[in-house]
Amino acid sequence: MPLIRLILNIIWLLTAGIWLWLSYILAGLIACIFVVTIPFGLASFRIANFVLWPFGREVAETKRVGGISTVANIIWFIIAGLWLAIGHIATAAAQAVTIIGIPLAWANLKLIPVTCFPFGKKIVNSSAERSRLLPTAR
Repeated sequence: MPLIRLILNIIWLLTAGIWLWLSYILAGLIACIFVVTIPFGLASFRIANFVLWPFGREVAETKRVGGISTVANIIWFIIAGLWLAIGHIATAAAQAVTIIGIPLAWANLKLIPVTCFPFGKKIVNSSAERSRLLPTAR
């Protein structure tokens, strides 16, 4: 399984990862211009790290979701989330043209929720999250 993830991540990096990473880095740099919007920039950098090498990691909800996160998500969606989601859709459409690209396109579409609403979410390793969710033997 790790070999398949590595191959998918390399193909992802070449077909979408670099382009999407640059989009998130640009959004983060623009957001960091003003002190008030630095949390938006940090969220953008966090997602940039995820879209560069997504296979083997996933998005998990944090317990700190509240009113401020909701307001921040709405502002983020209007200013950057919608446009970045359109980039994911365009990239997914291009990837879905080939048989090999279909899993990549599906992964691209799975990134849209965190792209639109990043506050109140964190990126975790898939295996660590799965082991946390499995019941332990007593």
